[in-house]
Amino acid sequence: MTAEQSNSSVVYGDTFILKLFRRVSPGTNPDLELPLALARTGCTRVPAPAAWFEAAPPPEGPGPRPEPFTLGVLQPYLAGSTDGWQLALDALAVRADFTDAAHALGHATAEVHLAMADALPVSVLRRPQIEHLAAAMSERLDSAAAAVPALQPYRGALHAAYEDVAALGRTGRTWAAQRIHGDLHLGQALLTAERQWSLIDFEGEPSRPLAERRRPQPPVRDIAGMLRSFDYAAAVGGHDTPQDWAGGMRAAYCAGYAEASGTDPRDEPELLRAHETDKAVYEVLYEARHRPDWLPVPMTAIRRLAAAVR
Repeated sequence: MTAEQSNSSVVYGDTFILKLFRRVSPGTNPDLELPLALARTGCTRVPAPAAWFEAAPPPEGPGPRPEPFTLGVLQPYLAGSTDGWQLALDALAVRADFTDAAHALGHATAEVHLAMADALPVSVLRRPQIEHLAAAMSERLDSAAAAVPALQPYRGALHAAYEDVAALGRTGRTWAAQRIHGDLHLGQALLTAERQWSLIDFEGEPSRPLAERRRPQPPVRDIAGMLRSFDYAAAVGGHDTPQDWAGGMRAAYCAGYAEASGTDPRDEPELLRAHETDKAVYEVLYEARHRPDWLPVPMTAIRRLAAAVR
């Protein structure tokens, strides 16, 4: 495949796709681990691995053997499918409605989250973990603001969004944490020929340590990533009022998620805002380094999120 991606993929006719991981480290890659676990639950939203291959590093001394490296995964190829990013841009180009698709995508996301919670351990974030989560977000903000001066005027309000979450932890508030997708956006969702949403690429952010990518986290992190993706689609698709379009899609997605899960992510505004902010800060740093012309997209979100903090 010639499309830009963090790994290399080979498609065999219309039957299988072989993903070869460019970054490897000891331990099972989540893009193998999670689809295997989901397949055991009967979840049909994620293509189940057909085969995979590993490399076993030589032992180092008398201690336990190192975990094998996951080198590649063979999965069914969803012929005739289109990713959510392209579908959103196509809809924007002809001013077609995308609300139903966003709602169905939210429903699919919730189904996958529920299946992962059923297949793998779930933990509870209490005050120490919540304060650590907020502190890590604040550190990432300070680092990004040092590199991108445009963030400086909004630091106080953005830090306040993280402090709101930490303050809830100090009052005894807890949140569930589980395995999640880790890098969810419109490009990671495929609408199949049967008109069903499937989620792919469970590797997480390849630049992050494997142990971090395998750590249980609040499901809202995935939701925040998808909400940010709607903002990008509206901007790139040239909508006359991109924030209105994105807002409508965000609402439809959250409603679909709530319909399937019984929990509306908008009912936890502090947690959702903190994760959206964290994602937008990451985007600002990425765009400033790699695509300066796109910097206005996350900066628009930064201004919106900063204004939402009271």
